[in-house]
Amino acid sequence: MNSIKKALLLLPVLILGCGLYETHEPRANYYYLNPNKDLSTIGRTALIELANDSAFPQISADVTEALFLALQKKQLFGLTIVRQNDPAWRSLQLDLNTEYTFEQLSAIRTTLNCDAVLTGTITGYKPFPHMAMGLRLKLIDLADGELLWALEQIWDTTDKTTKDRIKKYYSHNKFMGFATLQEELGTVSSLKFIKFVAYETAETMQTKR
Repeated sequence: MNSIKKALLLLPVLILGCGLYETHEPRANYYYLNPNKDLSTIGRTALIELANDSAFPQISADVTEALFLALQKKQLFGLTIVRQNDPAWRSLQLDLNTEYTFEQLSAIRTTLNCDAVLTGTITGYKPFPHMAMGLRLKLIDLADGELLWALEQIWDTTDKTTKDRIKKYYSHNKFMGFATLQEELGTVSSLKFIKFVAYETAETMQTKR
């Protein structure tokens, strides 16, 4: 479990992944990717509905769903959403914001029938006067307790680089000439903003294939 602690402490200074600043690529600077593991080999992963420290409890489901869809498009591993009110998860009686023991990780593996678990927290969310969101996430290998990937990042549409990345994202994914409209929606619509955040988060997960 010490490896998890060390990796999380290093998050603010770890910038991994080539090509991170190319057009349409994410710029999630604060993430860790285990150099000794290949995400494409981890098997079935349980995405636990995110905890929420913001004043908007209803967005937990929206952010979790958006992250699920973005990760599915990556096709790195099998993925299942486990809601916080799921009887199987509730039976484990675990806090999403704590570090788990090997016994607890083994219980998660058996109870949820998965090989890895993705947990995290919406550390902040502000829909007005401008969109902003913070995420803290980690992916743990249940076989050995190693940290596979982790991210801690804040997206704020008052930041010019963030707005530029949103515009590039929607321009790249334009449909029927409505790119300009979608670019604007990316900075004012909660669902569009959440989709963009989920995309950038998923893009930090890389495979060695």
